[in-house]
Amino acid sequence: MALKITKRSGYISWDEYFMGVAALSAMRSKDPNSQVGACIVSNDNKILSMGYNGFPRGCSDDVFPWDREGEPLETKYHYVTHSELNAILNYRGGSLEGAKLYVTMFPCNECAKAIIQAGIKTVVYDCNKYEGTPSVIASKRMLDAAGVRYYQYQHTGREITIKL
Repeated sequence: MALKITKRSGYISWDEYFMGVAALSAMRSKDPNSQVGACIVSNDNKILSMGYNGFPRGCSDDVFPWDREGEPLETKYHYVTHSELNAILNYRGGSLEGAKLYVTMFPCNECAKAIIQAGIKTVVYDCNKYEGTPSVIASKRMLDAAGVRYYQYQHTGREITIKL
């Protein structure tokens, strides 16, 4: 009699996998206050692109400011590219039409515009730190109007450790 072998249990779900990739991408950010990562995935669960918040190519993170308060041109806000936009701009394929975006923080209104224009149809986010702010309210309003589905990632409580 042949012994039937079954697949192992306890493997991670697609949402865990891709949110994990987004969280790992966030660890590349040099921002001392907010590390945000994003991962764009095709309909057949292939990673298309990744990004994290940081300065544009050629703008040294040793020269440009990381401050959150002060004169506008002496803070990071006019210079930093958000993880979602970086992931969209990093994509070297063709269209992102119908793709899914995993991101560690709910997208701001500026990133929502890029998400909609890129044709991304689903956003899975981890935290919504700025919920209720004009930026998030505007973002949700635009995502809703454009038919972009979004939902919060459901934590499983599983701890995943990577030793390098």
